[in-house]
Amino acid sequence: MTSGHPLAHIVKAYDIRGVVPDQLDAAGVAALGAAFADVIAHPDGASAVVVGHDMRPSSPELAQAFATGAAARGVDVVVLGLTSTDGLYYASGALGLPGVMLTASHNPARYNGLKLCRAGARPISLESGLGQVRDLALAILDRTGPDEPRTAGSVSTQDITVAYGRHLRKLVPLDRIRPLKVVVDAGNGMAGHTVPVVLTDAGGLPALPLEIVPLYFELDGTFPNHEANPLEPANLVDLQRAVVAHGADLGLAFDGDADRCFVVDERGEPVSPSAVTALVATREVARAVASGERAEDVAVVYNVISSATVHEVLDEIGARGVRTRVGHSFIKAVMAQESAVFGGEHSAHYYFRDFWFADTGMLAAMHVLAALGGQDGPLSALVSTYDRYVSSGEINSTVADPPAALAAVRSWSVAQGLSLDELDGITATYDGAPPRWWLNVRSSNTEPLVRLNVEADDRATMEQVRDRA
Repeated sequence: MTSGHPLAHIVKAYDIRGVVPDQLDAAGVAALGAAFADVIAHPDGASAVVVGHDMRPSSPELAQAFATGAAARGVDVVVLGLTSTDGLYYASGALGLPGVMLTASHNPARYNGLKLCRAGARPISLESGLGQVRDLALAILDRTGPDEPRTAGSVSTQDITVAYGRHLRKLVPLDRIRPLKVVVDAGNGMAGHTVPVVLTDAGGLPALPLEIVPLYFELDGTFPNHEANPLEPANLVDLQRAVVAHGADLGLAFDGDADRCFVVDERGEPVSPSAVTALVATREVARAVASGERAEDVAVVYNVISSATVHEVLDEIGARGVRTRVGHSFIKAVMAQESAVFGGEHSAHYYFRDFWFADTGMLAAMHVLAALGGQDGPLSALVSTYDRYVSSGEINSTVADPPAALAAVRSWSVAQGLSLDELDGITATYDGAPPRWWLNVRSSNTEPLVRLNVEADDRATMEQVRDRA
């Protein structure tokens, strides 16, 4: 591997992100396309690969570069054009083809990147092929890679948006719910492309009993209104105000590539992604049991920073909870191993067995709509059952020596006599007399940060533990 090339430093644990064009340009992406063909497509026996892209100004050119690079290595390419990341996963699953999505998700406009998967939307991490793709792409750029002449593959186009919407509607029917008014903040991202098709009749699908109030549906990868990162509270403010102003039943906010969805209740208050995880898990477990599975055999996967509520709810409904590391390639792998019906992360990624174990914010949103529309109360009352503790939210710190920082927290936890778990970073738990609490501190998979999460029975305890940590 040639460490001097910018591409060597922007391949992360499970995707690629970099500044365009300084770190990521058409030549680099074409090399990645060629490497993807040789490392993934050919060895897997794939007949073609699918390529989609988001609305960033650089995305069409980079998607074309990837397609050109892959086709040059003898692989047919199906170009999807504009799509969401879960739209790309749908295409990979429905067509049985490996794929790539050109997107930098919620990152600022100057960034772009690639999310890669094998056929059936199976994840590719640094250890399971992404590192090999990186190394071969670097060799191609340095002209030291293998030069194996191949007959060039074809490049064709296919729009899968309506088929994607039809598939999601089959998984969560919404035609019989009570009428709901829903404010949707697309953040000028790909939800502005997919929501009209999936949740209205814009794609020719039957109308649903939903009144959609759109915010920032215009596709604009410069993000003129706010960053498409609903995890930051400042980016939810417009949605919160609009929900209250329109007297809406709820609000939905999607990130830039629309694979994550955040929920706001009728009061304009954010709903914890862990509460959404517990709510959707309850529905998916019930559906599995109704189809003949035993509750104790039905697995739900969640990561180490999910609320303790998730584990408690799974115990209460008799399902099997499986904890895993943070990161979508990890949770997808565990879901496949366990044949888990559902998986949730506190970052608002939601994964479904019926969606090739891949994540889709849209399907999670539809579950919330179905649950709310199937009863008469407000969303705040519905989710209160699934929101039992006080959380700090994720606190990110730039630390010169992350291993030393984690070691210090570990030593402090041992001195306090806390229960320790090192599945992902350090999780320290006080489970004695109330008030109870837990914390997790871990290094980021994708950024030079240390992340802290604290949850407790009450706010005073949470704040005290947070500040001490």
